[in-house]
Amino acid sequence: MKYKIYILIFFFGMIFMPQINHAQVDFNKTPDDDLGNVEDKTQELFFEALKQKAIENYDRAVTALLQCIEIDKSQSVFYYELGKNYNLLKNFGEAEDALKKAIKEQPDNEWYLDELYDVYAQQNDYDKAIKTVKQLVKYHPDYKEDLAMLYFKNKDYNDALKILDELDKEQGITPSRDLMRNQIYAATGRKKDQIENLEERVENHPDEESNYLALIYRYSENNDKEKAFETAKKLLEIKPNSQLVHLALYKFYLEGNDPEKAIASMKIVLQSTQINPDAKIMVLSDFVKFVGQNPEYEQDLVEATSFALDDTNEKSQIELAQYYLTKGDKAKALTHFNEALKMDADNFTVLKNVLLLDIDLGHYQEAASKSKTALLKFPSQPLLYLVNGVALNKLNRAEEAIESLETGLDYIIDDPKMEADFYKQLSLSHTSLNNTVKAKTFSDKAKQLESTN
Repeated sequence: MKYKIYILIFFFGMIFMPQINHAQVDFNKTPDDDLGNVEDKTQELFFEALKQKAIENYDRAVTALLQCIEIDKSQSVFYYELGKNYNLLKNFGEAEDALKKAIKEQPDNEWYLDELYDVYAQQNDYDKAIKTVKQLVKYHPDYKEDLAMLYFKNKDYNDALKILDELDKEQGITPSRDLMRNQIYAATGRKKDQIENLEERVENHPDEESNYLALIYRYSENNDKEKAFETAKKLLEIKPNSQLVHLALYKFYLEGNDPEKAIASMKIVLQSTQINPDAKIMVLSDFVKFVGQNPEYEQDLVEATSFALDDTNEKSQIELAQYYLTKGDKAKALTHFNEALKMDADNFTVLKNVLLLDIDLGHYQEAASKSKTALLKFPSQPLLYLVNGVALNKLNRAEEAIESLETGLDYIIDDPKMEADFYKQLSLSHTSLNNTVKAKTFSDKAKQLESTN
């Protein structure tokens, strides 16, 4: 509801101020006969109703209001408050009846109509809600957007689009109305109408960047890449400093085998302050794939990442780490995985990659320390015990390795290969301690598991 702003003074005004054509009770009048007692009683009951409603005792508020009405049936505000309390109790039938009585007394009271609208909206009674909102539009044009939404929910799509067109002309385009418009086009399959609407916007507002971008997206969605590319180039001509247009251009340049322009566009995207991080990650991912197939452009990727990476961009660090892994550059991969881990210490996949690379690169002290710390957070992950055991064996700390490996064995579930790796490390630990019998026992267990799998 657009105007659910109820101020207590409104109620007081309804009661205390005399109104034309309605017999009003003057609660300020000094009682001089039995009627004064009646007025005092009505005032007392009404304020009791307001109090009970304020503390969410809606049933008691209803009781007090019904007593008010029993004394004086002419006060529309009594029916209005009664309807509000019934509405809060989800007693929609009684709420509707009470509010209709209030509206009968004051047909043009927008507050009464708005509350009745709320009753219908909560029940998804779109036909009655539409009828009520049509009356409210006379008081506040903002209700027109509610009306469009009701038409949409009621599947009166043509009526909804008509209202949206009127609002766009009167107030300009808004994201919320565009979302509704696009939902209507999607529900009806009217892609042609959708594109025609955007083409008209571009023609009528040639300096509005968002219209071009929306049209590019819709052309691309309909596989009309040629028109999408032409629209993107047209936008670039009109707004040569546009950054957002390069989100589309780089793909067109890649597909058109124009790598120099594609790279230039990707660099613009990656250093843009207007483009959100998720979109940058998508571009960086495409950049990485492109360089993987065209390694001569790797220096451009390195330069571009200096724009893309920041202290909060975990995904880009992971993307680059994976790229360097595919190239076999484990040192650079580890650098980027470590940066990602700083941003999200709970990312177990990244942690696993860091530990395994530390082992591969001979960083045994780091692997032992990191795995020990990680076990405090992930005490049931057998891989951490294995890495810890491997690192400790490499550091000639066999007894600590045995303790870690034996603990980790208890957490292995249906993973013969990992279990065999544990036995191999236990064999190495006992060998270094000259426990040849135990060393052979664990070695045999490892071989048996490998031979059966």
